[in-house]
Amino acid sequence: MATLAIIGRPNVGKSTLYNRLAGKRQALVDDRPGVTRDRLTTEARLGPLAFTVMDTPGLEEAKESSLEGRMTAQSLAAIAEADALLFLIDAKTGVTAEDEFFARLARKSGKPVILAANKAESKSAQAGYMEAYRLGFGEPLAISAEHGGGMAELCEALMEVLPQEEAQKEEAPSPLRVTIMGRPNAGKSTLINRLLGEDRLLTGPEAGITRDTVMLPFTFDGRELLLADTAGMRRKARISEKLEKMAVRETLTSLQFAEVAILVMDATLPLEKQDNALASLIEQEGRACVIALNKWDLVADKKTVLEEMQYMLPRVMPRLRGVPLMPISAEKGKGLKELMQAVFAAYETWNARIPTAELNRWLEGALVEHTPPLVGGRRFKIRYMTQHKARPPTFVLFVNRSKEAPESYLRYLTNSLRERFGLDGTPIRLLLRSGKNPYADKE
Repeated sequence: MATLAIIGRPNVGKSTLYNRLAGKRQALVDDRPGVTRDRLTTEARLGPLAFTVMDTPGLEEAKESSLEGRMTAQSLAAIAEADALLFLIDAKTGVTAEDEFFARLARKSGKPVILAANKAESKSAQAGYMEAYRLGFGEPLAISAEHGGGMAELCEALMEVLPQEEAQKEEAPSPLRVTIMGRPNAGKSTLINRLLGEDRLLTGPEAGITRDTVMLPFTFDGRELLLADTAGMRRKARISEKLEKMAVRETLTSLQFAEVAILVMDATLPLEKQDNALASLIEQEGRACVIALNKWDLVADKKTVLEEMQYMLPRVMPRLRGVPLMPISAEKGKGLKELMQAVFAAYETWNARIPTAELNRWLEGALVEHTPPLVGGRRFKIRYMTQHKARPPTFVLFVNRSKEAPESYLRYLTNSLRERFGLDGTPIRLLLRSGKNPYADKE
């Protein structure tokens, strides 16, 4: 069974995360640093993964003969035994000199390293999260060991670095997670009933029938999916009842665990303010998106309405430019096959990976076509580009002045990138990096 060692300086939350992965309280947890003194080992599970996890004492620079030095030796032994390392920092505190020192030790180990910024639920954590990039391990995971935030993303990262048993490799792929969102009475539950072929969910003319987020397994053209029907979301000012507030929280949680979101709009009243707000939430969470224009059978002048929607969508939702727009009638079962095909296509785009060489050939042409502008009398320069991850497609630009990058020029690059590589309908993230190379001191 593969082994994961959780490492980091004292009091960043290693034992809290260890207990969460173990599914029980095994390691003592306290606000005081240095509570853990030995390395602890137990079997852990996260999603489909089964592995051994090790909690370690906080790494500290100290004499070998001291207690702190012996604790550090325990951590170094865990690093040597592990197949992969989960390097934890405190997002509220930010990167410290200790973090940088032990980041170098982690790199020298030659083991795969996942960097996680813990305590990311705090409002003050954003600055510390951004600082973590300079440690040189790519994009950090934002997690909350105490509250369970970011565990789905951690599971995906672990699947890439932990060697799995042969039996686990042969397991069927996990179902595609699809969340159905929309305003009250847009037809979300009716749509799911039609897809399932049964009246599985309660429907009716009254708005707000659905309160709980209902997860439903579903097979389409031989592909397994997990559909989430959610409560309709009204404007925040109109949400007063406690149950409705709880339902909205459930909807937002289901979006966090989704891979594709179907935004259901009422074709007779499309592009209401709340539709735009929901689209913004989908973009912020970085999920693939397909828009279902429901009640299409009630639209008289279909051609005009569709042309108006295609014209307006890029203007009201510029970050989801090119999102598939699928006219359907959930009540009559029309257009559902085309809708699901669009969902699968959006998922593939969301997972797209572009080779670095191709990216930089495109970047060279884009820079020639539109030269970067002057910022404060100096040229804004882009030296290099690479794709950091997919889901959604996320790219790192190495520049000379990351804090002064012109927003208009970044929009130009995003639109050009979307057009060149067919990334319509999915959010695109551009991350800017400048400063010293974190690998410059690697031996």
